[in-house]
Amino acid sequence: MHTDQSRVDDLIARMTPAEKAGQLTQYFYFRLPPGATPALDFDADAQPAQVEAALRDGAAGSLLFVADPAQINRLQRLAIEGNRLGIPALFGFDVIHGLRTILPVPIAMAASWDPVTIARGQAVAAREARAVGIHWTFAPMVDVARDPRWGRIVEGAGEDPFLGAAVAVAQVRGFQGAEVGAPEHVIAGPKHFAGYGAALGGRDYDEVNLSDSELWNVYFPPFRAAVEAGAGNVMTAYMALNGVPAAGSRWLFTELLRETWGFTGFVVSDANVARSLVTHGFAADLTDAAARAVTAGVDLEMAIEDPACAHLPAALESGAASAASVDASVRRVLEAKVRMGLFDAPFVDEERAREVLADPAHRDVARVAAERSAVLLRNEGALLPLDAGALSSIAVIGPLADSPRDTLGPWVFDYDLDETVTVVAGIRARAGAGIRVEHARGVPVVQREFPSLFDMFGRNTPADPPGFDDAAELTAAVDLARGADVAVVVVGEWQNMIGEGASRSSLDLPGRQLELLQAVVETGTPVVLLVMNGRPLDLRWPAAHVPAILDIWYPGTQGGAATANLLFGDVSPGGKLPFTWPRTVGQVPLVYSHLRSHEPENQERRYWDEASTPLFPFGHGLSYGHVEYAGLSVDRPTVTADETVIVSVQVTNTGERAADEVVQVYLHQRHGSAARPVRELKGFERVALAAGQSRTLTFSIGPAERRYWNAAAHDWVSDASTFDVWAGGDSTAPLTTTFEVSPA
Repeated sequence: MHTDQSRVDDLIARMTPAEKAGQLTQYFYFRLPPGATPALDFDADAQPAQVEAALRDGAAGSLLFVADPAQINRLQRLAIEGNRLGIPALFGFDVIHGLRTILPVPIAMAASWDPVTIARGQAVAAREARAVGIHWTFAPMVDVARDPRWGRIVEGAGEDPFLGAAVAVAQVRGFQGAEVGAPEHVIAGPKHFAGYGAALGGRDYDEVNLSDSELWNVYFPPFRAAVEAGAGNVMTAYMALNGVPAAGSRWLFTELLRETWGFTGFVVSDANVARSLVTHGFAADLTDAAARAVTAGVDLEMAIEDPACAHLPAALESGAASAASVDASVRRVLEAKVRMGLFDAPFVDEERAREVLADPAHRDVARVAAERSAVLLRNEGALLPLDAGALSSIAVIGPLADSPRDTLGPWVFDYDLDETVTVVAGIRARAGAGIRVEHARGVPVVQREFPSLFDMFGRNTPADPPGFDDAAELTAAVDLARGADVAVVVVGEWQNMIGEGASRSSLDLPGRQLELLQAVVETGTPVVLLVMNGRPLDLRWPAAHVPAILDIWYPGTQGGAATANLLFGDVSPGGKLPFTWPRTVGQVPLVYSHLRSHEPENQERRYWDEASTPLFPFGHGLSYGHVEYAGLSVDRPTVTADETVIVSVQVTNTGERAADEVVQVYLHQRHGSAARPVRELKGFERVALAAGQSRTLTFSIGPAERRYWNAAAHDWVSDASTFDVWAGGDSTAPLTTTFEVSPA
């Protein structure tokens, strides 16, 4: 849908400075669930009325956290009929991995290494969101995350910029469709620009200090890919990047994002970020903060109360902000509203919204996404898949195994727990009447030690009922496992232990889960371990003592059904890790694409008390088949700097079962104008292989795959060099060949 430029021009010409400031203001609209306690210092009872007054008076042009279509229609009518110019409101929402139908968490979707599945899933999320009246999602999060202590690793695509860029494109296209305003789609808002995932110590909101090389080669590529895919919005980061608060950086949002990358959409601050320019010690007061944010290129302020943008008229009057910069921001916000069709069709069909939310096809998409996201970490003795014909009883152990809220994962707000399929429910439904499936919790729920901002939304996992007897429950779980043919133990983190404001100082299994697992293993019953998580956890003991480990992440609405299909071999797991899995938190950060550095032969033994190698490498994941690689070749031994090499490799499933495999291609430049990482992902493709089937795959390694940002040159370079190529099933792939790039 094209922008009606004359309509936008006319509105801007008629607007007062206060009305312009209103269009640049977005308010949270809090209606807390019963019993919820505000975690911020504001009047939760009075806040909705204050926001409605601002909307009616033209002091707000956008709201977030409203998902009820009747409520959205009421508030939209208030905006259009109340303010002088009849400008409709733009409604945003955190549709991170689903609205009513909950998909696997984003890190899980990245583990599918399947852009088609990712785009299809986010298209479902967008369809549901648009049906209820939401126009814009604060997603995807495309921050590269290399410290798993950081809670928001669960929202992204992991440690690698190449995979991260591919996932970012898939999410933008899923959410947004072919263009901003596409029917049944919403505006995509990649976040948080930029470097937010590199916070010191993995502590949310802490400062970030990144080298020029890291910014351009690691942290920027997913954002640039999202922009090139047409994202209509970008969100600022909270923290200071190299000493400058991101929301006050003209270099980030004007010089780089707009002038260099050609971004034409609008920029929104994260919550209270414009106000916090004062907190950072960057702006003198809220008037200064508003001026600096708009001058930097931030168009819309997300605020809880007392927004900095309310002070823009004073900034204009004093000359701290220019009329041209304010008008440019207002124009970008109004253009988004026009593109979304809000001036012509501002209201939502409430009956159709109910129909869309109930669409069973959406649940099928969620189930398939959960199946394709699971990563088989270990399968000694081919314990998996389970043979239903040989089983009479299954013990399902652990408090996460039958917890609907934890099955969904964090960052969901409009879910339906009644339709959520837990692991226990999924196994029971798939096993049928001939197999007895019993559940024991074993250990208590672990509660947060400190309150979270998001506790106010009912985000917490429910506590144990009164009278929970730790010793008796543990004994009951062990006895149940002892009498079963197989024990399926579910361990991990409760969903409120990860996400925003939920970083951890440890990667240990929380509570007494390891003790529970060890006691079950000691019974001698075969054990399958399921991991419900959004970050790598310390699995050193399980990796040495449990034959089968399947990472199911937080699998969403249909997670239990998908898990059961995987356990019984109806589908083969084919997901791959989107991060390097460390042995212990002491190794963090641990990434596969490091430099060789000094004495590379000692790279693997640089700790006195622990190996320097990961527990599982980046890209690792098994299937029920057995895939072998052969015939790696390049189509020519030497190319010039502007030519492309075609890499070919043959993959064969030599197993007796079907296999799903992600074929990965890695590159290393041996010498040049800078030292380059030992390996970098430069191509991948997920393929299904029947037993005995072979396929030959090809990958292009062109100038774009070989170039890199050279910090000394302050520019992109492409060196003449010898390049090593590897192809295989993870980042340690041994099959290799070379080619040369000749001098110009």
